[in-house]
Amino acid sequence: MTVYGYHNSHEQFAPARLLSLAKRADAAGFRVASASDHFHPWSEAEQGQSGFVWSWLGAAMEATSLSFRTVSCPGWRYHPAILAQAGATLSAMYPERLWMALGSGQLLNEGIAGVNWPAKDARNARLLECVEVMRALWAGETVTHRGRVTVEGARLYSRPEVPPLAIGAAVSKATARWCGTWADGLITVGAADRSRTRAVIDAFREGGGEGKPVCVQAKIGWDETRDAALEGAWREWRTNILPGDVPWEIRTPRQFQEATCHVSPEDVASAVFVSEDLDAQADHIRGFAEMGADEVMIHNVAPNQEAFIDAFGDRVLPRLKEA
Repeated sequence: MTVYGYHNSHEQFAPARLLSLAKRADAAGFRVASASDHFHPWSEAEQGQSGFVWSWLGAAMEATSLSFRTVSCPGWRYHPAILAQAGATLSAMYPERLWMALGSGQLLNEGIAGVNWPAKDARNARLLECVEVMRALWAGETVTHRGRVTVEGARLYSRPEVPPLAIGAAVSKATARWCGTWADGLITVGAADRSRTRAVIDAFREGGGEGKPVCVQAKIGWDETRDAALEGAWREWRTNILPGDVPWEIRTPRQFQEATCHVSPEDVASAVFVSEDLDAQADHIRGFAEMGADEVMIHNVAPNQEAFIDAFGDRVLPRLKEA
């Protein structure tokens, strides 16, 4: 049965508010949660936050009963041994409540390491090396590795009985199919056009992911009126709807703002499912469950998070659980 979660967006909200929201979501009936791992927000004026997710997760896992999933990129601002240690510690303290989703990264966040940002195939190769290092460390091995990343005599002394799952993050069919060859599961974005999400999930299964868990992060815009929902989604999330490889190649929040200065509210509605109708929202979200998603993380990109959690807890989650 599909379980439904709340997405904690560190780009949009301050860490203390997010902790309050996570506790509110837990009380409202959300079963799981995801949390973004950003160094920079997508925009300075409208978002302007960038809490450190690995500090925050310890507080959130202690304060709630939720299991958490977060997408990180090893090999650039995170050495893979350090990321493996972070996941091992949380998994030892909160057994089987953490999935580590791992992706090839975004210049917006990884550029702080002063990298010469390579092409996607090179980033994928680096990611796979890092995953192999992390899995070896979780298995208790002493790891020396000299390749695209360097590890010298690393060993984790505090390890969980069950290591976290290494989930592949993908937004394209090609990456999803590749993730099927190595990942323990898939996390992808739930677009307004659900057929795009279905194609990514199908590619993951064709590539070797059949039977592995799938997590969809459903991007929606909800408020008490459509105008308010659309305005909130446009204000907060228009920097996030650029097509193709563009979102992974832009360096700064200011450049994202400049690149999307001509994006209209209706452009945002083509990427984010915007509706004030809670029944319509439930039907849209259920569509991801019907394509086989094991978990659906609901990300209301508008700023009205408290009202969203309460409304969805009262009206939407009960409908989804009945399906």
